[in-house]
Amino acid sequence: MSIPLLEYTPSSQNQRVEGYEVPNEDTPTIYRLSTAIDDADVDAIIWAGYRQIFSEHLIIKSNRQRFLESQLRNRAISVRDFIRGLGKSEVFRTQVADLNSNYRLVDLILKRFLGRAAYNRDEEIAWSIVIGTKGLHGFIDALLDSDEYQENFGDDIVPYQRRRFKDRPFNLVNPRYNAYWRDRQTLNALGGRSFYNVRTSGTLTKEDIRRAIPANFMALAGSIITPERNYQRTIASVTSQIKDIKIPDTSREVTTPEVTVKPVAVSLPYRYIPGNKTT
Repeated sequence: MSIPLLEYTPSSQNQRVEGYEVPNEDTPTIYRLSTAIDDADVDAIIWAGYRQIFSEHLIIKSNRQRFLESQLRNRAISVRDFIRGLGKSEVFRTQVADLNSNYRLVDLILKRFLGRAAYNRDEEIAWSIVIGTKGLHGFIDALLDSDEYQENFGDDIVPYQRRRFKDRPFNLVNPRYNAYWRDRQTLNALGGRSFYNVRTSGTLTKEDIRRAIPANFMALAGSIITPERNYQRTIASVTSQIKDIKIPDTSREVTTPEVTVKPVAVSLPYRYIPGNKTT
């Protein structure tokens, strides 16, 4: 018995509000199969589908889905079926779905398949339950068969980010895991053992011990290290600052007062008196 989708309240995001925009570089290009008149137009539609679902990180020759491409070129499937096939491919499962938690996977898939971000945490929880009960393929089917997808893209249009006003496009967001999922995978690989238990077990090599250290340990250690002072750079910086400094002249002239010498009567000794001669 499948659990029905939990109710959540949509928020007023840009794509839910009608408005008038002047076309610019942020205006999305609509890729429609019904207007394709030659192979070049079909190639553009296929490339747009890869770029939207796989993102540019996974557009390489080995990841091409040639069977889906052939069916789309022959008009045997619609664009919606082509998008569905890309989402259910082994590449998408191994390179996107298996590397993220269910909450982040919901946000990524909503951005790529519906062209919008998750409204709130309640919507992420609701769709995470769908992933847990129906799996990845059931989640993708639920989105592509929803009224929201049909009203905005139908069977003929490649999904695109609706009304982007800021930030980079959704399809350029790195599909790799976040820190939460990386740390959880590390604990699973260690079997629940801590770094201390691994270090004191005595049965593991240095490589095993290094793998037990959390990935963010070096960043944490680097943030608490006291930065060392480069004395050579400091001396050079101070020298460059003071070499052009002009010291103001604070000296002052010292004036000596003039001294007037007045004659003073002096009583000479008697031997200097004229007429008194000594022998």
